[in-house]
Amino acid sequence: MVNESLRIGIANDASSLRRLSLLSYNQLAQYDSPSYYKLCAISRAAGILAARKKSIRRGFTTRIPYTFRQQLVSCYGFKIRNGALDFPVSRGKRFSIPLTKHVLEIISQPRVKVRSFTLTRNRLSLCIARDTLMIECASTVGVDRNLRNLTVGNDQETSHYDLSKCVRISNTTVRVVASFARDDARIRTGLASRYGQRRTARTGHLLHNATKAIVAVALQRRTAIVLENIEGIRSLYRKGNGQGRRYRGRMNGWSFGEAQRQIEYKARWVGLPVIRLSRRETRGSSVSCPRCGERLQSDKRLGRKLWCGKCRVVMDRDMVAAVNLARRGRVRFARSRPPIIEAQGRAVEAMKGNPTPTVIPGVDAPKLTQPTKS
Repeated sequence: MVNESLRIGIANDASSLRRLSLLSYNQLAQYDSPSYYKLCAISRAAGILAARKKSIRRGFTTRIPYTFRQQLVSCYGFKIRNGALDFPVSRGKRFSIPLTKHVLEIISQPRVKVRSFTLTRNRLSLCIARDTLMIECASTVGVDRNLRNLTVGNDQETSHYDLSKCVRISNTTVRVVASFARDDARIRTGLASRYGQRRTARTGHLLHNATKAIVAVALQRRTAIVLENIEGIRSLYRKGNGQGRRYRGRMNGWSFGEAQRQIEYKARWVGLPVIRLSRRETRGSSVSCPRCGERLQSDKRLGRKLWCGKCRVVMDRDMVAAVNLARRGRVRFARSRPPIIEAQGRAVEAMKGNPTPTVIPGVDAPKLTQPTKS
């Protein structure tokens, strides 16, 4: 049904969901399937066509889209009963898939709702959402994201969470992939993809451990989490900026966005406010003295430490950034009591082993995932 909707959309130059629905819905009547599966197929096709249209507008060469991975997606008609997911497959026929103990434990938590499911040949994913009451916080804590560590703190205390192993994993993966000598490009691409997935999984696990600890400490001390705005930082590491290829690759592989995503959904799952600073509020946070506000000076002999000519003290730049972020976030936090924060965000995946087993409150969140027998 998705491919049929894609064909209709390309033939009629339709990429919006409304127009594609009007063109495709009647023609999908040939399939013996509940109507809400047809709507989900049209929605998926509309997303693919919109992405293709955007690529064409940017000047990229695109192929005619075609999906070959079979999957069933729906947010209607299914039920969770007797420890299994029960859903219709055709008129008068239903199918049940037993759920694991981990999944049942999560969806049975208070205020947790199952919004939709996605079924592939070997995986079942549940999209869940939860409404959480916000915790009243008296202070803030800043999170400074760096390539090799996450620094969290305020005026009272600062902590470092080491992520240097992520850099070693990335360098090892690049070295292994570069050593491939097969003539067949398809085989090299497949092998590189597997190593890339392994790298992502290992890096994600390290980030999960660090962000879990950050949110747990913030929850214990009832402090709101302040995040800096570093959007556009990739432009600093482009070809032609006078930097080496390895350095650019290392910096462009920095998972600062993934760290922010994990902190946000874990904090909001437990009810902690998350404050996103603007670019203007973030500017100069790592080079301004937290005592007097003067610009800090650097010295190659000090490494990542900076010194203040007025206060005559030497400070770690990561600690300085965390303290300044906490202070600037506290100003915003004090102006909005009770704290006014974003109620929505990106959906995230909740898998077994994650510190917090679901997502940003009030938001659809793919997905609780469990393997199925194909």
